Amino acid sequence: MFREVVLGLGDNPVVEGVLKRYGMQLGASRFVAGSTLPEAIEHIRRINKRGIKVTLDHLGEFVRQEAEAVDAKESYLAMLDAIHQSGVDANVSLKLSMMGLDLSRDLAKTNVAQIVQKAAEYQSFVRIDMEDSAHTQSTLELYEELHREYPQHVGVVLQAYLYRTMDDLRRLSTPNSNFRIVKGAYMEPVAVAFPSKADVDENYVRLVQESLRLGNYTAVATHDEHLIGRVLKYVYENGVPKDQFEFQMLYGVRFNLIESLAQQGFTTRIYVPYGRDWYAYYVRRVAERPANLLFFARALIDRT
Repeated sequence: MFREVVLGLGDNPVVEGVLKRYGMQLGASRFVAGSTLPEAIEHIRRINKRGIKVTLDHLGEFVRQEAEAVDAKESYLAMLDAIHQSGVDANVSLKLSMMGLDLSRDLAKTNVAQIVQKAAEYQSFVRIDMEDSAHTQSTLELYEELHREYPQHVGVVLQAYLYRTMDDLRRLSTPNSNFRIVKGAYMEPVAVAFPSKADVDENYVRLVQESLRLGNYTAVATHDEHLIGRVLKYVYENGVPKDQFEFQMLYGVRFNLIESLAQQGFTTRIYVPYGRDWYAYYVRRVAERPANLLFFARALIDRT
């Protein structure tokens, strides 16, 4: 119920106006690494010093004009250049709707292909994020096409709350597959998604185990210590090598936990978003955990 209420408020234009005006000062900066690329690179440097890698995301989605999609592509090419030139340990992730998927599939593919090609030149990597279920099929189809051409330089996100995901995982598992497995952060109907958190959690563990069993490189993206414990139990019992998986968490959430995993010798990565179009991302973060709303409330009180 909490999640549904917050996501619903996020669509309220009054709430959106207030948060866009004051949100960064009232807590959004905890989850967003600044508005500019140089700011984000400095955040990455600090994270790298703690033994943790980064995936960098320029926030934005659902562009409405082709010029916006082209601008988004150019921003990602600049990100890859900045990562390469600065020497930080990071790759990038992107949303296809930001690349123009809702305008033209060909436009999105052209834009993303240029980004993946640049990543390949730098021996880097691009993660294609998953959005709401209306975009799932087209996202996976475009990923498959790019993966055939750049098998070591592009991966995709799979969402545990969707019924279809296990079938997708098995179908997509080919040599050099690289999946980031998440629970899912969008409001989805019961027709396509598990309504129960317990069912989502159980499916999450099954997906990670199956991905590892099939030999995929698997990014275990969760802050849930219980789920991490279950994954580690499977890893130890089945002799899964440490270079077949990594743990990922979001910027601003449970840093002590991911740092502890890094200190134990596991590959770890923090998802670092930056940019001015942070509103939708921030609302989803608040909706995920009541504690995030409390953080926002404390920031509001501190400023009054």
